[in-house]
Amino acid sequence: MDLSALPWDNIFIIITVLVAGMGIVFGISIPAIGQAIVAMSGLKAISRQPEAGDRINSIVLLSLAMLESLAIYVLAVVLILVFANPMRTFILGG
Repeated sequence: MDLSALPWDNIFIIITVLVAGMGIVFGISIPAIGQAIVAMSGLKAISRQPEAGDRINSIVLLSLAMLESLAIYVLAVVLILVFANPMRTFILGG
């Protein structure tokens, strides 16, 4: 089989899109699970100590913001992989 006859540009784009798709699936679902755990723990803490609700609420919101930023970073990396892949010129040569 002659490997030079394969359409490497199309194969590279297909592999990039598949990897980006899996990155979106795992990079969004795992922070979402973390957000659910943080929210559940915050609600449990507020139900145990209602007088500390304001302090717990601010800590929970800060934690949720950090988890959401992780999902945004994943989205940024996936968009770079799909639209401005730095390996494109190295793999495809040109």
